[in-house]
Amino acid sequence: MSIWFRDYTPQEINFILRETMISNLGIEITEIGEDYLTARMPVDRRTCQPMGILHGGASVALAETIGSCGANLVIDRDNYVCVGLEINANHIRSASSGYVIGTARPLHLGKSTQVWEMLIRDEEGGLVCASRMTNAVLKKDR
Repeated sequence: MSIWFRDYTPQEINFILRETMISNLGIEITEIGEDYLTARMPVDRRTCQPMGILHGGASVALAETIGSCGANLVIDRDNYVCVGLEINANHIRSASSGYVIGTARPLHLGKSTQVWEMLIRDEEGGLVCASRMTNAVLKKDR
């Protein structure tokens, strides 16, 4: 059973994310499953630190992107919005080329808060970063 408020396609979400920091980093949503959201980000000059490895901040940007997207896709966006309250990340291993792939899954979907876990892996499946994000669910002012 799907957790999403309605059916979304990766193309719809990527269209919403265009011309933002997200698209400038090359982040693109690649899959929306029954209870998860996946995106990839290139490991290149935009996302690496001077030593030639993936910048920790870029990993957090990917994690926050998919955690925020997921949070906003499970609510009625006509009446509510989710915003990040806190994010943490543990950087496990480095990446220096190719893509990293992040997958977000909810740990808690409450009326006023949500908690999401994001795991970022290299193309061989090695864990690069483990992150967790807390979002507030806010009623939109009309």
